Amino acid sequence: MRLTTKGRFAVTAMVDLAMRQTRGPVTLAAISERQHISLSYLEQLFGRLRRARLVSSVRGPGGGYNLAQPAQSVSVADIIVAVDEPLDATQCGGKENCHDDRRCMTHDLWARLNEKMHDYLASVTLADLVAHQSGKQVAVLQDWRAAEKDKSGPAKPMAVAA
Repeated sequence: MRLTTKGRFAVTAMVDLAMRQTRGPVTLAAISERQHISLSYLEQLFGRLRRARLVSSVRGPGGGYNLAQPAQSVSVADIIVAVDEPLDATQCGGKENCHDDRRCMTHDLWARLNEKMHDYLASVTLADLVAHQSGKQVAVLQDWRAAEKDKSGPAKPMAVAA
């Protein structure tokens, strides 16, 4: 199970926007160039983000997009949901019909994983991601896979940036 390109690109574009919006509206062309995301794809994503009231648009010369809410109020889960990204580890999409029209033996396991994924993504804000890009240590963004490579012991969480 993986997050698709739609969700990854939406989060990446929103981080780019959050990092630059203090200088005024940010154009999708600029995000496209910096992040190597197709302009037409960004237009589709930002249409959804605008309808979800996560971004606002400014028309005309000097126009572009701004965050519609403070970065600390927008979670990664908000972004993923806004672009209709499915975060579902079940094979049945929650319909409980994956094994001969019955619930499979591991349905509850995958459904609980869905809850954990949503809870985690809801705990990470755009402000956290911007802080991380600025070199600040943010506990929720530690890559725990590094601990698996380093057999000297489990990774210790980093302090959350204030």
